[in-house]
Amino acid sequence: MKEVKVKLPIGVENFEDMIKQGYYYVDKTLMIKDLLDKGGSVNLFTRPRRFGKTLNMSMLQHYFENLKQTSADLFKGLKIEQTGKTYLAHQNKYPVIKLSLKEASKKTFEESLAKLVGEVSREFIRHDELLDADGFTVQQKEKYKRIRDEKGTQKDYEDSLKFLSGCLEQYYNEKVIILIDEYDVPLEKAYFAKQPYYEEMVDFIRSFFSSGLKTNDALNFSVITGCLRVSKEDIFTGLDNLNIVSILTDNYGEYFGFLESEVENMLIDCGIPEKLAEMRDWYNGYLFGETVVYNPWSSIKYLSDVIYGKMPFPVAHWSNTSSNSVIKKLIALADDETKDEIELLIQGETLKKRINEDIVYGDVLKSMDNLWNFLYFTGYLKKVSKVQIGVHHYFELKIPNKEIQYIYERQIMEWFDERVKETDRSRLYHAILTQDVEIFEDELIRLLGETISYMDSHENFYHGFLTGILQGMNGYVAKSNRESGNGRGDLFLRPRDMRKPAIVIEIKVADKLQQLPKESLDALHQIKEKQYVKELEEEGFSHIMKYGVAFYRKMCMIKISSLIFQ
Repeated sequence: MKEVKVKLPIGVENFEDMIKQGYYYVDKTLMIKDLLDKGGSVNLFTRPRRFGKTLNMSMLQHYFENLKQTSADLFKGLKIEQTGKTYLAHQNKYPVIKLSLKEASKKTFEESLAKLVGEVSREFIRHDELLDADGFTVQQKEKYKRIRDEKGTQKDYEDSLKFLSGCLEQYYNEKVIILIDEYDVPLEKAYFAKQPYYEEMVDFIRSFFSSGLKTNDALNFSVITGCLRVSKEDIFTGLDNLNIVSILTDNYGEYFGFLESEVENMLIDCGIPEKLAEMRDWYNGYLFGETVVYNPWSSIKYLSDVIYGKMPFPVAHWSNTSSNSVIKKLIALADDETKDEIELLIQGETLKKRINEDIVYGDVLKSMDNLWNFLYFTGYLKKVSKVQIGVHHYFELKIPNKEIQYIYERQIMEWFDERVKETDRSRLYHAILTQDVEIFEDELIRLLGETISYMDSHENFYHGFLTGILQGMNGYVAKSNRESGNGRGDLFLRPRDMRKPAIVIEIKVADKLQQLPKESLDALHQIKEKQYVKELEEEGFSHIMKYGVAFYRKMCMIKISSLIFQ
């Protein structure tokens, strides 16, 4: 592959750094025009994590803020520059307050509040020019210093947005633009913490937003971003000027994530246009309004892997950056019906679910419907179609791409491993060693009923399942797919004490329930024909048990043969 001179912006979230340091930038600047055209006093954008929200907020700040030096060079050649004087007249015109709440995600309310206080303090420091200005009272300056120096009361910080806005308008004689990024991170962390402090955090954020966004005469407009829309009753109490732009909304759909045309251009610029189909399978499929987009974080990471790392296969980059705990919650709380639904999703099927946009973190775990909603709005499911039944909206949902499918499968295996460790398997182990086939079958069927088959009818799933539950067998080491004889046996249980029996297990998967007897016998015969016991014989084991195990969905059948050497 020829040398490609493309500087990919992995983890770059500052717009100025993006442009000045020459990173590859997918132009989203027409979002500025849309904001000015469509208006809206308080605009809440909800998108999954890592979909470009922070970079867009930085872009808005650099365009609108009345900096000492113009930012025109940053936007030179970009789409917003071509829109004309009407829009360029707003450049560098307004005082801007910009806050990110993403760091307020600690174990306790006090720790998270301290992070919020620190973020507000830094913004006050950034506007320190106000302290040298005339026209402010002694009381105003004292309060300003108190908040800036992190010495204010909780009430001071609840009112800080409104107070700073008023000071900025007074000084610049222009109403203020407020940008708040990742507003719901403190709420999510508070809810999912080991010792939840959700109500305390809700009370603070509600007061913080109410004073800054509801009763603030100094406000021009505000843009807020987050992952999940929280109901008006929970946070945005009485905020009648709230314009919600969720993943259900057609407006602004192209500004978060990459369009297919943008990905095609990136691949051409990177010299690897042949990778489009692979990227589409792994990172495309999200639907914002009616706009189909790629995950931008994973797309950039993939391109970096191909160009610089020479990695031959795509990987699930989002799994290391997103909050995947909700999938574990879904799996852990799943009843039999939900487990069946998860299996269908992972097999590529769709589910029809009622979607409620006013989901509240405090209600996420109160019903399975709320969990499905949460998975949809956070990017783990996508809409295929929509119908209205009565007053309710029902969406046909599916997993958007292979990256998200991998996350489901990984979380399922982690959950199953945890469950297995907690399960008493002594009855199963005793049955194996005493050759009690009936109890062996009963225990396998019981454990299968508790798990989720994410690769139904695939031998790999059952192989992993058996390996997992046999890892804790006292005095034995479970080894899978070891070279032996004329082939590869599925599973070996090798005792540390050679006086005990060694065990060989071969696995088959039946297409129909009626085929279980035949498949279990075939598995047993394969052990003999392929001489899987040869290695054990040569090591000196005098007693070797051979099990042929056949599976059909959550059922199984076992056949046994035993060799004893004198």
